[in-house]
Amino acid sequence: MYYILSMTIFKNKDDLFKNISFLKGVGPKLSKYLKNKRIEKINDLLWHLPYSSTDRSDMVTLDKLEPGKIQTIKVRVKRHNFPRIRNLPNKVICEDDFGKIDIVFFNSRENYIKAVLPLNKWVLLSGKVNYYKNSYQITNPDYITSINKIDYVKKKIPKYSLTEGLNEKSYRKIIEKVIMNLPDLDEWYDNDTLKKFNFKSWKESILKLHSYEIDNDLNNKYRRRLALDEIMSNLMVLSKNRKRFKETNKKNKIFDNLIAKHIVENLNYKLTKGQEEAINEINKDLKSDKKMFRILQGDVGSGKTIVSLITSANVLETGFQTSLMAPTAILAKQHYNLAKKIFEKTKIKIELLTGKTDYKTRKKILAELKKGKIDLLIGTHALFQKKIEFKNLGYIIIDEQHKFGVKQRMSLAEKGGKNCDVLLMSATPIPRTMMLTIYGDMDVSRLLEKPKNRLPILTYSKPEKKIDELVKIIKKDLSDNNQVFWVCPLINDSQILDYSSVTKRYEWLKKKFPSQTSILHGELKQDEKDLILEKFLQKKTKILVSTTVIEVGIDFPDANLIIIENANKFGLAQLHQLRGRVGRGSRQGKCILLFKDNLSKNSIQRIKILKKSSDGFLIAEEDMKMRGFGDIIGFQQSGDKFFKIADPINHADLFVYAENYLEKIENDNLEKFDFLIKLYDKAEIIYSKND
Repeated sequence: MYYILSMTIFKNKDDLFKNISFLKGVGPKLSKYLKNKRIEKINDLLWHLPYSSTDRSDMVTLDKLEPGKIQTIKVRVKRHNFPRIRNLPNKVICEDDFGKIDIVFFNSRENYIKAVLPLNKWVLLSGKVNYYKNSYQITNPDYITSINKIDYVKKKIPKYSLTEGLNEKSYRKIIEKVIMNLPDLDEWYDNDTLKKFNFKSWKESILKLHSYEIDNDLNNKYRRRLALDEIMSNLMVLSKNRKRFKETNKKNKIFDNLIAKHIVENLNYKLTKGQEEAINEINKDLKSDKKMFRILQGDVGSGKTIVSLITSANVLETGFQTSLMAPTAILAKQHYNLAKKIFEKTKIKIELLTGKTDYKTRKKILAELKKGKIDLLIGTHALFQKKIEFKNLGYIIIDEQHKFGVKQRMSLAEKGGKNCDVLLMSATPIPRTMMLTIYGDMDVSRLLEKPKNRLPILTYSKPEKKIDELVKIIKKDLSDNNQVFWVCPLINDSQILDYSSVTKRYEWLKKKFPSQTSILHGELKQDEKDLILEKFLQKKTKILVSTTVIEVGIDFPDANLIIIENANKFGLAQLHQLRGRVGRGSRQGKCILLFKDNLSKNSIQRIKILKKSSDGFLIAEEDMKMRGFGDIIGFQQSGDKFFKIADPINHADLFVYAENYLEKIENDNLEKFDFLIKLYDKAEIIYSKND
């Protein structure tokens, strides 16, 4: 329990969303330190839960002191000892009826010590006990107070993860000020829900978790209460977004698939059943009078791009323009080359616009785009700049969109105008259990099969002590006109981490393959990266030593061997994404996982799963079970931090309940949930005006 005296600091519940500097005693310096912990508004404090507690309830007499232990004592101040020699500590000798103890202070002023420890007065102290030169002592005690405040000190004190500049006492003053003045909120759940989970009120749940009277594990009823709150706020935002798009009327696109049929008939392979289904789903949306907002999810190499281009052919047939965006210039150029090839015998005019486009060409493209003389514009995400104007944009395709969060997706969807349909594509495998939580505002199409001409990638594992054997394997692949990726987790050697670095491996390989080895990593400028990848694509180099920056879906048809060093360092989903960089042509792809001796059971299990399965969605599911949702690939780059309290693995039943509960109450008055949405910082997604 908290014993601090309550004072009204909030005039109304909306004060919880004020800047942290609204609190008395929180100035610019303290605000800066709190910002380092992502605490900027008052309600941010609520989600920064204690991770442990310090037990100060152990109040003992001085004959029961235990060195190394935090203890609370009641003593009388006997003597002050302020040495006149610089840098020596100040000392206060205290006693009770059973013994003596020295209270030692470094960097404390005499006036302060005299004020908090007045001579001949009884005081309470709490801190870590030490034994030095035959005397017990406490150095710089954590708490000093008068004996009438015994209940404030003698208890379990919650411990928070803090940053430089914040100490326990100052942070505790701030959090207690807020906790003890929390407003009473109207309940947003019905009685059946509260009874089902034995939930207490929102306020009581916050108080309990911050008091640390109970272990703050993921599955106590107070934590689960707040977890359901957060899940509901997330699903409600996605639901509101979905309704907004479904309520947007647009001009439906009428077409008869003429260009699309021509493209399909001239492909040198047959579309998979999944591709055909996705095309039908997208075409249905395009013909509808409601705006399309759909994501096309497909594992690496499942053929998403061809689906997007075939459906864009139908849009172009109606006289609307299409824009296809990729995260990098080299990937945009790859899409451009594919589009030129499949639209070769049509009158569709296609242009490429990236940061590398020269000024004269750029100026011409922008002028023709505005006049409607360009049908399909392919480029990077910079195509959303305001100065780029389309005459009649009807379809936006965004590739590798996993860096976009909910707010960014809304902005993208609205910038195209009311007649513009939106298709996002992602090769990032998201576990089936998480699709609703992340993409609940969108319709979802999934490609689960690989094209028939793709051979499954063979996956092997090898201990790093046998690394020299790989030279022979690489030589064989190079003689077969294949190219090789070699991936390491670090750019440079580390004195702390026992992982291989790109620079060290590059030097090692360069000695064995002098003119054929190149290096790529995140510290290089984008132009340098593009040049290195371009040379590799043109086969001017045969071996590319890289960090994970090669994950984005560029096709290197002759890259058929990937070696991943320190494979146990990577998550399952990330290993699967890296593995997907090879075997993208008609030849057999191979992946070799190098690992250190003495692997953990978890690492052995990950390698087994990867060798056994090539299903990215199944792998992502297993990855989430083994490592937790916060680490699965794509989550950290998503643009939003999805959950502060909820955990999709431990709270799986709450996700299911929230989905069903939302369906049940969807037609009710949902205004009572508005404050909940604000509490979890989701309101701005719904109510903000996008650029």
